[in-house]
Amino acid sequence: MKGAGHGGQYGGRRLTASLCVAAFLPLSGAAASEVGATLSVDPARLPLPYATPSAYNAPREVDLPAGALPQVPPGFVVSVFADGFDHARALVVAPDGAVLLAQSRPGVVTRLVDGDKDGRAEARGDIVTGLDLPHGLAFQGDQLFVGDAYGVWQLDYAGGAGGKPRRITAEGAFGETGGHWTRNIAFSADGADLFVAIGSESNIAEEAPPRATIQRFAARGGAGTTFATGLRNPVGLAVNPVTGVLWTVVNERDGLGDELAPDYLASVVEGGFYGWPYAYVGIPDPRFGDRRPDLVAASRLPEVLFRSHSAPLGLVFYTGTAFPPEYRGDAFIALHGSWNAGSPRGYQVARVDFDKGVPVANEYQVFVDGFRGDTGEGKRAEVWGRPAGLAVAADGALLVADDVANVIWRIAYEGKP
Repeated sequence: MKGAGHGGQYGGRRLTASLCVAAFLPLSGAAASEVGATLSVDPARLPLPYATPSAYNAPREVDLPAGALPQVPPGFVVSVFADGFDHARALVVAPDGAVLLAQSRPGVVTRLVDGDKDGRAEARGDIVTGLDLPHGLAFQGDQLFVGDAYGVWQLDYAGGAGGKPRRITAEGAFGETGGHWTRNIAFSADGADLFVAIGSESNIAEEAPPRATIQRFAARGGAGTTFATGLRNPVGLAVNPVTGVLWTVVNERDGLGDELAPDYLASVVEGGFYGWPYAYVGIPDPRFGDRRPDLVAASRLPEVLFRSHSAPLGLVFYTGTAFPPEYRGDAFIALHGSWNAGSPRGYQVARVDFDKGVPVANEYQVFVDGFRGDTGEGKRAEVWGRPAGLAVAADGALLVADDVANVIWRIAYEGKP
């Protein structure tokens, strides 16, 4: 990745250029589709803090219009895999090909089966109930692991029958509850380690681990250790299928203006510090940077930046073969959408081009769009959908959990090989 700016390493190069106005691919200024657009956030051209007011501009959720579908690139088609949920958030595909969905608010994990292979689930059943905001889902063999607000739970999947979950992490291993509540999980490539993403309790403050960290546990559970720090709200976790490296997407801090601080996709290294609360992309935060200049200088810089306040949640690497070859190994990211920006952004699924297990550039493409029902002429977005979770189905389709429409969308390729 090429770039310049302040402090730290960025794609192997020292950032040295001064700050100025942010540069993006021009946005349409309307809710018209941006599918196919390439967006790039240059860390050397970010605005100064407070260049614009900090906005409270949450979207208004509206009903799904009859016949409405998200928009995708030519050759791809969208259909409803399943609907009628309550807070559809995270997805995982089971060893038997069934799709599991975490419905976080009711504390349920639901199993969905497309037995006739027509692209729509015709059978469903809840296999885990009574959890507290489940969000992380992962498999090791026939064992299902679920991360909720208080711990990681393990149960025998047994072909979908489910079983009584047992908590494998030590009591209190996730710290106090409150604030950012998602607890996504991922196993290391060799299956020996279990990683858990734990967000901060606040927007910006000095907080002790395990908050604002990625914790590492032995696969059997027990007490955790801190693997990486300075991650305000890491949500999606995924291990790259080529390199075995852990990656995460992070929701950065609010309150500095429309274009600060950029959300990001980053590789996670043991002992790495990623900036929060003292710095963002190596730049001192005006509220905390002078407290720890050593940590400002030590901040690792992410490989790919997203437009500030886009709110990346789901992360998956494309491991199927149903999409064209150029998609294989790429990352897909669910951008849940903004509330702290005067000009709404996000509400999309992004694609990041990977080659040999690393991003080709500090940029991302809009792969799925169209979740907004407003014209774009007003300041407030009206959304009938917000992408949250992602998974690659057994047949190679991309599944998108939408926690406003409460639909799982299925994206398949039907274009020319």
